[in-house]
Amino acid sequence: MPGVPAPAAEGLHRLRSPRGLSTAVVALLGVVIVSDVFAVATDLRLWQAYADADGSDFTLLEPLERAESLFVGAAGFQALALVATAVLFLIWFRRVRHNAEVFDAGAQPMKPGWAIGAWFVPIANCWLPRQIASGIWTASTVPDTEGNRRGGSQALLNLWWALWVFGLLFGRFASNRYEKAVLFDDVTAGLRLLVVSDALDILAAVLALLVVRRLTAMQGERAALLAHPGRQVPDQPDPPTVFSRDMPPPSTGAAGPMAH
Repeated sequence: MPGVPAPAAEGLHRLRSPRGLSTAVVALLGVVIVSDVFAVATDLRLWQAYADADGSDFTLLEPLERAESLFVGAAGFQALALVATAVLFLIWFRRVRHNAEVFDAGAQPMKPGWAIGAWFVPIANCWLPRQIASGIWTASTVPDTEGNRRGGSQALLNLWWALWVFGLLFGRFASNRYEKAVLFDDVTAGLRLLVVSDALDILAAVLALLVVRRLTAMQGERAALLAHPGRQVPDQPDPPTVFSRDMPPPSTGAAGPMAH
């Protein structure tokens, strides 16, 4: 790649640390994972309740009613965890996009406002946020001594996005199959699909967690390099020191990069 343009000194004061937000997002993604595991357990329990009924008049059976109650409760827990995580994730995503504008505005495919807006465009939200995330990743990658990017592989980002989109589409398919099921065999088949859907959600949440942590660390490395020009930034920086508050301010006298 060609040399990476260095941010102008007067732009460094616009950097804001995503560390606090990333910590909160990671914690909520952990809650999402827990909710998905609980959902898998309730899916299997309800499937077993239907299987035990064996086609008889099972609608009044107490075990089935308890299993259905847990199933509904798990779905509600999933929805709450997902909404809370999505809100905070978007705030974090906007923060890292804001920093990417300072690191390398030329690597950004869309205007900063699209960091949130792109997620709400029907159909196009299957690829627009991925393009924005790619630009953020590129801008956040630390250049080597010759000004070229190093360690900028986006394999993790690509894997997360592919799994998230596939899981989203598969989840809608599984939910429709279950909701429209009338015959006994169709209900149990729908529940099996829901188990697979929830398992995909778990994998996607784990990958999202890794993406958030990695991108936050990358921006810490980039900020440290800007604050201390010429300093060698290790391949695996110590996370607690990535966004040190004692970084020297830029020459303009503004607050140091990644100020909270």
